[in-house]
Amino acid sequence: MSGNIQLLSDTLAAAKAEGRSALIAYLPAGFPTVDGGIAAVKAVFDGGADVVEVGLPHSDPVLDGPVIQTADDIALRGGVRIADVMRTVRESFRATGKPVLVMTYWNPIDRYGVERFTAELAEAGGAGCILPDLPVQESALWREHAEKHGLATVFVVAPSSKDARLAEITAAGSGFVYAASLMGVTGTRESVGAQAQDLVARTKATTELPVCVGLGVSSAAQAAEVAGFADGVIVGSAFVKRMLDAPDEAAGLEAVRALAGDLAKGVRKTA
Repeated sequence: MSGNIQLLSDTLAAAKAEGRSALIAYLPAGFPTVDGGIAAVKAVFDGGADVVEVGLPHSDPVLDGPVIQTADDIALRGGVRIADVMRTVRESFRATGKPVLVMTYWNPIDRYGVERFTAELAEAGGAGCILPDLPVQESALWREHAEKHGLATVFVVAPSSKDARLAEITAAGSGFVYAASLMGVTGTRESVGAQAQDLVARTKATTELPVCVGLGVSSAAQAAEVAGFADGVIVGSAFVKRMLDAPDEAAGLEAVRALAGDLAKGVRKTA
């Protein structure tokens, strides 16, 4: 079975045709449990997310802040495996028909086997992978297998990326470009800032791919701000924090559904 890169591209194009940014949510697999994580993905789609990134919990998540690290730790202590990540993608996609990607560091894929990982992700109906720590110059093997299986390869660009480097990264990627709004780790911020707008403009000068902004967005007002210049607004820590702060799983699911609804309104506001 081929992956769903076309579904991802169509979803982002449909949002653009509506004159708005896409809302992309991030949730780790296996948090608070495997079943609970699947229910959370369905809840954010139900609330209004267009795309969901399923995180593959990692013991050394160098780009993630304390909120996502805490959730990853819970998932890992619960014994989450790559098979559970694939199940999360499969059940979430089958229930919603919407694009689901995996966000993962390179080391777990390298250990699991690139061909095996890409084949299983495509079979599960996944749309692709976001690989924050895979250098473009070392990505040929991954891209070969991802392309063979119809999967997007989403690379991350940062405010520190020089223009020539941006062009190299965007030429190698597919699906969309993940623009990290600021230097540092994931987490909610008071302001997403001008750095992100400048990075999006510089990135768009190198590619036709949609450019989606993540790191720091947590409110409808911030989503509306980022939607003014980006093709997609990526929200992770704010969803995870709602789950962590909830007194029980049912309350957590209701909280993430409500947040998705607020953010979905935010990306539809025009300045």
